[in-house]
Amino acid sequence: MVADEPKLNDLVVDHRIVICCGSGGVGKTTTAAVVALEGARMGKRSVVVTIDPAKRLADTLGIGELSNTPHLIDGDWPGELWAMMLDTKSTFDNLVAKHAGGTEQAERILDNPFYRNISGALSGTQEYMAGEKLYELHEEGGYDLIVVDTPPTRNALDFLDASGRLAGFLDHRLFRMLMAPTRGYMRAVNVAAQALLRTVGKIVGGEVLDDVIAFFNTFEGMEQGFKERAQRVQALLIDANTAYVLVASPRQDTVEEAAFFADKLRRTHIPVEALVINRMHPRFGEGLAEAARRRAETLAGTDLGDLFTNLADFRMMADGEETHLQGLADQVAPAPVIKVPFLADDVHDLHTLGQISRHLFA
Repeated sequence: MVADEPKLNDLVVDHRIVICCGSGGVGKTTTAAVVALEGARMGKRSVVVTIDPAKRLADTLGIGELSNTPHLIDGDWPGELWAMMLDTKSTFDNLVAKHAGGTEQAERILDNPFYRNISGALSGTQEYMAGEKLYELHEEGGYDLIVVDTPPTRNALDFLDASGRLAGFLDHRLFRMLMAPTRGYMRAVNVAAQALLRTVGKIVGGEVLDDVIAFFNTFEGMEQGFKERAQRVQALLIDANTAYVLVASPRQDTVEEAAFFADKLRRTHIPVEALVINRMHPRFGEGLAEAARRRAETLAGTDLGDLFTNLADFRMMADGEETHLQGLADQVAPAPVIKVPFLADDVHDLHTLGQISRHLFA
């Protein structure tokens, strides 16, 4: 890359939190790992968190497994590099223990069959717990830089909205109605709530309904703590010290996904700090594809003619990629666009990760 092309150094790593978002398969996990690595090279205590269960981050960092507890990566940098993969259920369990009125209440919730089902499978739970883990690392981890690798784009939107949805649900009259049986076990329930519970009982079965009521019974007194925590998580996600890096590839479908996410951020009044485009095809010199094609025609039937044909194809592909990207670049402006070319090797360890780093950072 040319020396005066945009880089990420001053734009991103000076933030306390960096959230990498984009569709699947565009190098988002790799970008997140590179940002955290650069933080360690700048002397920061940095951690990268993935909520993608595909375990690509562990492979990229050259280690066997990642868990819900940050793992220290050895390296020759002045700072520290930590990595972890979100365990939704463990994070939920820890949150319950934190807000419970005591050990007995926490154990009743953790042992409840309804809780055991929703803690790992309920839609949106993973995204909410990702925000919770981010908040925990921010408040208690002592890290200078926290880098979050989000799920593919549409799920990443859930990551942004999950905390707000939870806070809204805890304020919703449906939640208060479900909590009513816990206050005297049906004595204070109004007619509408009783009808709802009878209907639910017919659908899911009386035993399941008993588990649900027991869960809400046990949950009583904790809702305010959950609500306040959710509001703090939401505030952290839109804080000025949180940077959003949008990652894409030059393919038209991933550009459209990135544009969708950029529009979501704009509507939320969150700026895109940088746009990273991975796997750009090279043009192999200056000039138009048509000129290379005409040259190939004059040399038809020779090895040099084949070479110019390939050159014309590469230039046409590169020009097409630039065309796909133009609208997206305009959409995220004035955020810089950092373009990373195809590499000879797949990123699978710290050495090849460093190759990406040289394109992203000065």
